[in-house]
Amino acid sequence: MRTNTGLWWLLSAFFLVVAITYTTWSILAHPNLEIVRAIEWVGSVALLFTAIMAALIAFYIGRVHKAQRGELPEDTLTADIDDGDPELGEFSPWSWWPIVLAFSASLAILGLAVGTWLFPIGVAVFVVAIVGWVYEYYRGYFAR
Repeated sequence: MRTNTGLWWLLSAFFLVVAITYTTWSILAHPNLEIVRAIEWVGSVALLFTAIMAALIAFYIGRVHKAQRGELPEDTLTADIDDGDPELGEFSPWSWWPIVLAFSASLAILGLAVGTWLFPIGVAVFVVAIVGWVYEYYRGYFAR
């Protein structure tokens, strides 16, 4: 976890350096314009926000590492498989509902981009997919 924190801080510093370089290069490429008009704002802001988001992830991972008070078995090279927590949850490898849910999300986003008539159809498919996924253990072959 400590290595992950360091990598995210390094990535944040890299994107900050790239943002400064990009903005400076944009200003130097247009010497006849004012500085405000010479800056290419979309790229500069996007790179700056990428650096901020990487720093946010690094800060979060660092705080989680401090809160857990030591290394987890997953983070040490000498740990065995049995050293970790055996309970990871229950997952349905045969379930088709996550694919339907992803389709509904893409349909709704496509509706926002292409035509608003498609958005309610995506929302309706989303409701069906969520209900189907939640209640998949209550009906059919896998009912309990």
